[in-house]
Amino acid sequence: MTKILDGKKLSTEIRDEIKQDILKLKEKGIVPGLAGILVGQNEGSATYVRLKEKAAEALGILTQAVRLSEDASEEQLLKQIDKLNLDSKIHGIFIQLPLPKHINENRALNAILPEKDVDGFHPMNVGKAWLGQEAFLPATPDGIREILTRYGYSNLKDKHAVMVSADNLVGKPMASILIQENVGVNVTLCHPATPNLSDYTRQADILVVSVNKARFITADMVKEGVIAIDFGANYIENPADKTKRKLVGDIDFEKVKEKAEAITPVPGGVGPMTITMLLCSTVKAAKIMSRSRL
Repeated sequence: MTKILDGKKLSTEIRDEIKQDILKLKEKGIVPGLAGILVGQNEGSATYVRLKEKAAEALGILTQAVRLSEDASEEQLLKQIDKLNLDSKIHGIFIQLPLPKHINENRALNAILPEKDVDGFHPMNVGKAWLGQEAFLPATPDGIREILTRYGYSNLKDKHAVMVSADNLVGKPMASILIQENVGVNVTLCHPATPNLSDYTRQADILVVSVNKARFITADMVKEGVIAIDFGANYIENPADKTKRKLVGDIDFEKVKEKAEAITPVPGGVGPMTITMLLCSTVKAAKIMSRSRL
C-alpha cells in the first residue's frame, strides 16, 4: 500500500516541538526574532509573507515586517537589511522573492549576515551546505529532508535521486543534502526541458519535482516503488465545479500513486513544511547567537 507523506501532519508535530524550544529560550530571556522584507505589492508575495508572520507569532516568535514600495531603490533595501543585521532582537531575516527587476537579487541576499540568513541563500551558507558543514538551508529542501527522515527514509545509501529542478530554491540545495557521504545518495539534476526526460526519471528511486506544470510527471515516467516528492502548485479547472479551481501538483498524483512506494500529496505535502522549516531555522539562529554571547 502506498505511503502518503503527510506534510501537514508533520508540520503540526514539528511546530509543537518548536514551541517547547522557544519556551526554553524564553526562560533564559531570549525571544527568537524573525524579520521579513517585502518590496512591492505582489498579492501572492504579500499573502505568503503574512502567512509566515502569522505562523511565527502563533509560536511566540517576535516578528518585524519591512514593507517597501515597488519603486524603492536598491540602496533603500540595503539600508533596511543593515538595520536588521545590527538589531540584536532579530535572529532571522528573509527577503520575499522575487524582487523588482531594478534591484540586484544577489546583492540583496548577500547583504544579509550569514548567521541571520534563515532562508539559506547567502553564498556562505550555500557553500557550507555543499561541503557538508553546518549551514542554514532553504526551507523547501530542508522540509523534504525532514519528511523523508520522519517517515523512515533515513537510510538512503546508494539510492538514486533525480531532481526535475535545477534551481537555487529546490534542485541544487536538495542535491547538496543528498550527495553528502553520510547520506550516500547518487544524484542527477535535470532541467524540465531535458530531451527524453523520462529516460532519467524512470531511473529514480527518489524523484523530486518542482516545475509548476500541472501533472507534468505521468505514471509512465516513473518506476515501480519510487518515492515521489512533489513541490508543484498549479490551479486547474475543477471538473466537479467549473466555477472553482483545483490545486494540483507537478506529479499526476492518482496515477503515480499506483506505482509509488511513497508520495507527497498536493496540497498537504511539502507546502506546509516550508514555513515550518523557516521557523525552525529562526529558533536555531537564536540558539546559536545566544551561545556566542556567553
